Amino acid sequence: MRTVTKDNITNVFKGYMSDKMDPRMREVMGSLVTHLHDFARETNLTHEEWRAGIAFLEGCAAIETEDRHEFILASDVLGLSSLVDMLHSNPSATSSSVLGPFHVSGAPPLPVGGDMKRDFGGPILLAEGVVKDTDGNPIPGATIDIWQTAPNGLYASQDEAQDTYSFHGLQTVGADGRYAFTTVKPVEYTVPTDGPVGDILNACGRHPWRPSHLHYIVEAEGFSPLVTEIFPDDDPYLDEDTVFGVRSDLVMTYKERPAEEFPDGMVISDTVNEPFLYVEFDVILSRKD
Repeated sequence: MRTVTKDNITNVFKGYMSDKMDPRMREVMGSLVTHLHDFARETNLTHEEWRAGIAFLEGCAAIETEDRHEFILASDVLGLSSLVDMLHSNPSATSSSVLGPFHVSGAPPLPVGGDMKRDFGGPILLAEGVVKDTDGNPIPGATIDIWQTAPNGLYASQDEAQDTYSFHGLQTVGADGRYAFTTVKPVEYTVPTDGPVGDILNACGRHPWRPSHLHYIVEAEGFSPLVTEIFPDDDPYLDEDTVFGVRSDLVMTYKERPAEEFPDGMVISDTVNEPFLYVEFDVILSRKD
C-alpha cells in the first residue's frame, strides 16, 4: 500500500491521470494542481482558510445570473484576465484588454455614423477610426461590437431604467475600414462590491474603481478577434484600474471641438449645436496563424 503524504501527494495526483488524457489537459491540470499544492504548503493553509476559499467560490456561484458574472469579475480583480490577455497579445496589433462581466450578446446593428447617445445627457463623444491589418491596409467588412456605461456609471444589465441594449451597437465597416459613431463620454465607475469579489477587495484594502472607457470586440474573417478598450488620458483612475486593463496604446486624448466642426454624414449631424468631444482610434488586427 502506498502512503500519501504532504510531500508526495502532488506526484500521486499526477499518477492518477490517465495516459489517454488530452496532452494539453494533462499539462494544464498537472501544473494547476502543482501550484495549488505548493501554495497550500508554502502558506501552511489552515482548515478555516480553506473553508473561506470554498465559501468564496460558493458565493460566486450563488450570485451568478445571465447578467451578473461574478467568476469573470473575480478573474478580473485578481489580474488573471489581464495576464491571459497579455500572454496572447500580438505586439504588432492593438493591445487586448479585459472583456469584463457586462457584455451583452446580440447587440443591434449600428450604421457607420450611427448614434448610441439617444436622449441621454452628457457631453457628445464622436469616436472614429479605421480597422487595419498589421501592414496598414484597411479591412473591409470588419465588425465592431461596442458597449459602455450610461452617464450614471451603470451598464444596461445593471440598470432597470435602461433597455437591454442601451449603449450597445454592432457596426460593420465598409471597404475603407472606417468606423464612426456618437455616444456620451463614458464615466469612471465601480465594479460591483455587493458580492464575494467586493469582500476580496475590502480584505485587500483595494478600491473598486475603473477608469472610464469604451469596449470593443473587433472581428474580421482571417484575423484573430480582438477584445479591447479605449481610455481617456485625463481619467483619475488611469494608473490604478482595479481590473488591470490599461495599456499604453489604448490611452487616447478626447479633444474638445466647437459645434461648427462637427462633420457631416453622422446621424446627429444636423442637431449638434454645442462643443463636442472627439477621439480617433485605429484598430490593428493580426492575421490568424
